[in-house]
Amino acid sequence: MTLIIDCHGHYTTAPPPHADWRDAQVAAFATGHAPPPYPDIPDSLIRESIEANQLRLIRARGADMTIFSPRASAMAHHVGDQGVSLAWSRRCNDLIKRVVDLYPETFIGVCQLPQSPKADLAGSIRELERCVGELGFVGCNLNPDPGGGHFHHPPLTDRYWYPLYEKMCELDAPAMVHVSGSCNPGLHATGAFYIAADTIAFMQFLEGDLFRDFPTLRFIIPHGGGAAPYHWGRYRGLADMLKKPPLDQHVMKNVYFDTCVYHQEGIDLLFKVIAIDNILFGSEMVGAVRGVDRQTGHHFDDTKRYLDALPLSAEDRHAVFEGNARRVFPRLDAQLRDRGQ
Repeated sequence: MTLIIDCHGHYTTAPPPHADWRDAQVAAFATGHAPPPYPDIPDSLIRESIEANQLRLIRARGADMTIFSPRASAMAHHVGDQGVSLAWSRRCNDLIKRVVDLYPETFIGVCQLPQSPKADLAGSIRELERCVGELGFVGCNLNPDPGGGHFHHPPLTDRYWYPLYEKMCELDAPAMVHVSGSCNPGLHATGAFYIAADTIAFMQFLEGDLFRDFPTLRFIIPHGGGAAPYHWGRYRGLADMLKKPPLDQHVMKNVYFDTCVYHQEGIDLLFKVIAIDNILFGSEMVGAVRGVDRQTGHHFDDTKRYLDALPLSAEDRHAVFEGNARRVFPRLDAQLRDRGQ
């Protein structure tokens, strides 16, 4: 029986004391004071926040496991300095660890990195090492634009990122390319910034030769790959014009898309254009779009429903729902094997 693994989940329903502490931390930084102690959040509050939301929906929609990370829009790397980002990231990651410990059959952790815009990557590398080595996490979220919507950072193929990539390869830990909140008034966070960043990341991979230097490096571009599948002919043509190898050789041995696309036609196109081996089931629930689609009567982010409507073979269904996730996240595969799954 296929295990239904959702590769894209965020703790968007974390207990209020967690968010309250973040507000106090940011306010303290603004006034030059030390933040208050982090609150003692009881297991009961965590259980309440999970069981009424993610766990309930996972069970109702027929999934088995979610690769779970801190709330992406709240990473806010542009707020404060490296010390603020590090303290916030550690609190967020430790909270994910508590969720995983309470529900080990359902959640497995992916970490937030303390990518303060003016800092180097040393703190992010240390936090990745801690989360993988001590907390048992299987990957990380990598923000390609820590400045929050202005794209001042070098492209993901630049050597600026290489120390982190070396550590990711050493740990065999992939990254989901995921921006955070937007501080650019011209870029709505989930409707513009997210999709733009996904598309920009794909084009950066196309323009560069990153995977020649890091053949085992793996990235998941969320939200269905941004605009890339919809404009696949454009990117195939650009690869040709730029004298790059075909996309399936140049990029798609290392880059994967999830299924966080919130209508059937979009999913149909994704599966028509992109090879099955490059698609991982994901829902991002409870996330960017939480309402009910008036045209269908079902929640927009119930993405498994769209996949169930596709004429997938048993082999392809297994790949999208389980096999690809286990291949892209080897540490997830190892933990499942240890459980006899």
